[in-house]
Amino acid sequence: MGRGKLRIYLGSAPGVGKTYAMLSEGHRRVERGSDCVVGFVEHHGRPRTEVMLHGLEQVERRELSYRGAAFTEMDVDAILARKPSIALVDELAHTNVPGSRNAKRWQDVEELLRAGIDVISTVNIQHLESLGDVVESITGVRQRETVPDEVVRRADQIELVDMSPQALRRRMAHGNIYKSDKVDAALSNYFRPGNLTALRELALLWVADRADEYLQQYRGEHNIRSTWQARERIVVGLTGGPEGRTLIRRASRVAAKGSGSEILAVYIARSDGLTAASPKELAVQRTLVEDLGGTFHHVIGDNVPEALLEFARGVNATQIVLGSSRHRSWRYVFGPGVGATVARDSGPDLDVHIVTHEQANKGRGLPVVRSAARLGRTRIVAGWVAGVILPLLLAALLTHVDNDPGLANEMLLFLALTVAAALLGGLYPALASAAVGSLLLNYYFAPPIHRFTISDPKNIVAIAVFFGVAGSVASVVDAAARRTHQAARLRAESEILSFLAGSVLRGETTLDALLERVRETFAMESVALLERESDVEPWQPAGSVGPNPVSRPEDADVDMPIGDHMALALSGRVLPAEDRRVLGAFAAQAAVVLDRQRLVGEAEEARRMAEGNRIRTALLAAVSHDLRTPLASIKASVSSLRSDDVEWSEEDRAELLAGIEEGADRLDHLVGNLLDMSRLQTGTVTPLIREIDLDEVVPMALGGVPEGSVLLDIPETLPMVAVDPGLLERTVANVVENAVKYSPAGERVLVAASFLGDRVEVRVVDRGPGVPEEARDRIFAPFQRHGDAPRGAGVGLGLAVARGFAEAMDGTLTAEDTPGGGLTMVLTLRAVTNGRPQAHVSVDGEGRSVDAELDSDLDSIRQKAGPQ
Repeated sequence: MGRGKLRIYLGSAPGVGKTYAMLSEGHRRVERGSDCVVGFVEHHGRPRTEVMLHGLEQVERRELSYRGAAFTEMDVDAILARKPSIALVDELAHTNVPGSRNAKRWQDVEELLRAGIDVISTVNIQHLESLGDVVESITGVRQRETVPDEVVRRADQIELVDMSPQALRRRMAHGNIYKSDKVDAALSNYFRPGNLTALRELALLWVADRADEYLQQYRGEHNIRSTWQARERIVVGLTGGPEGRTLIRRASRVAAKGSGSEILAVYIARSDGLTAASPKELAVQRTLVEDLGGTFHHVIGDNVPEALLEFARGVNATQIVLGSSRHRSWRYVFGPGVGATVARDSGPDLDVHIVTHEQANKGRGLPVVRSAARLGRTRIVAGWVAGVILPLLLAALLTHVDNDPGLANEMLLFLALTVAAALLGGLYPALASAAVGSLLLNYYFAPPIHRFTISDPKNIVAIAVFFGVAGSVASVVDAAARRTHQAARLRAESEILSFLAGSVLRGETTLDALLERVRETFAMESVALLERESDVEPWQPAGSVGPNPVSRPEDADVDMPIGDHMALALSGRVLPAEDRRVLGAFAAQAAVVLDRQRLVGEAEEARRMAEGNRIRTALLAAVSHDLRTPLASIKASVSSLRSDDVEWSEEDRAELLAGIEEGADRLDHLVGNLLDMSRLQTGTVTPLIREIDLDEVVPMALGGVPEGSVLLDIPETLPMVAVDPGLLERTVANVVENAVKYSPAGERVLVAASFLGDRVEVRVVDRGPGVPEEARDRIFAPFQRHGDAPRGAGVGLGLAVARGFAEAMDGTLTAEDTPGGGLTMVLTLRAVTNGRPQAHVSVDGEGRSVDAELDSDLDSIRQKAGPQ
């Protein structure tokens, strides 16, 4: 008898429909005449899943008793005795009750497969053993019921059951997964959008990896050697620098992880050719790419990021590998570099990898004007050797040649050495070479030989022409070299100035960043921007970077005036004249940045003043209306009590006194909120943070709401929170009072707390009319009431004060929909995880807490009631 086949429905999260899909497949098999039975299916009270069980034969479960409780498990013996063709077995990762045939359900399934029975089962991605740590870091829940990855990988078919996080949460809110009393806890704990998105990505990646294995196996079985298009294409962007080799090797390692990946190296050259890379280095990189099985491409494009992306999309690439910029960090004041631009514009179809290397952040600097002083010692020495030593060696060589080449050819050879001296060492070695060559030609090759006289007038003219041509050629060659370097420098300067002006005008540069950019560009120790009110006032620093900045332009090594009362002062070294042009542009931009920062500050101050005026206007309106109402009530009650012409009964007196007390309470509440908002507006709220239990504060905050209007659920296992107790009490009181105010009659407000990671959440849930998503931020603004329709007393400050106090305690206060209608306020506070010993609490798929101090077998039994 052959081994049975295993088909697994892999779910990205609980509730996506694995069991429903498995039962649907069972019905299809039965309709096709297959002998299919239900070995074990748990519908968890879901009506639609329960309906799917109708029409399918179910093998009776085995009853087991453990610690006085009765449980049911799959009866493997009964299924083996029944010998169906197909068995439907739910929850592959389930842990069996002690005393069962096997410890785990996947072991039961293995027995059925060995008996030749096909099995269709279900499992969630979070139950795979290799992903336990990853899932715990995402959800904060450690999955105790796991299945070895190899068991799932050996399945003959794996089908992913997927659903978007939004759709799954809607199913949850509609009651299609859990009962209504468990929905809120599940949505706020395990079934958060971020958790569901991460689990979904894990499932998709795991299934994709399994698909690669299937594909490789298929190609091997069918001896397929041709390349299929379902593969990665990796483009490597090269600059011609030495880091290119690192990038190519890194891309090769990335390609090795995929099946049939392809490497394409591309060098983008500018059309003007001024920034051409080293041909030798590019040749080495071309050879390296080809040795690794890739191809090399040379593309012309003035816009490097655009050309690179166009090439990548043209070859249907999936990834781009780039190196970290060799520019220093200050270069980014001009805008993003090539890597950042490519990453920004790549879109969702291209992955961009930025690889570090040894040349990263070493800088390129401005090209300098070519001169003898700046060529370097090696170049100067080489020029003098070519201009003085080589002519002597050439003369010695030519004097020992039997066949005289003739004076004309000898002059050309000496002229070649003069040109070489000009290229290497500049003008002066070339002139020296022309002089030495003329003397050697006169002494050794123009008759009379070995004398500094010339008998033939023609030779006199020839040597004179040689000296003139040699000097002219040397001058032209040196001038051309100078012009080339000057053009490169001017081009670099114009590029810097253009980007600098654009970044400053766009407001992308702060004054400190600009001054730091100046310091690094010119290799200075410190840079300061100085200003003064008049010619007689002392200088004041508007901004400075570096150690020991100067306080007066006279003390600086370089000072650049900016108008009459501002100067840029640099310390470190004296700058050459050609650098002052760029420094002048920096100085002008520094003044622009300073003016802009001051304008921004003035605008912010004006905004604060306008906000203060608005608050004062609203405060006056509140005082004139909302405060006068309770005052009028108090005044009327007091006047009635003092009236001599009316005899009030004890009941009437009590009623009038109660009205006075109620009005006074309303006044106290309104004035308290106004004072709190004033403190928040002026920034004088200073919380006194200490560790405290929520159950010591939250009940005290409910004193202002009617008795029986709030349902409190604060677990004793919660950790302590770091808060200001007074501010927390006011925050909870304001939120709860607002919820009670808008809740329908007879509906209690739920105040529940839970612990997630390093935060404690307090959720205030009401069943009122709710607030549209676009209006949720406005309800936290001062003097705002949703819809501008006042309901009861208040000036619209309660939620604004509550959010302000929450943020002052390093917490948050947000609003979200209540499933089934209403509004839920979520107050998040910082938990104290090391303040006292905590009982380890885990949360199962339904959002229920499970005490980890119970022994592991009983914990597994308790968790089996939750969905897989």
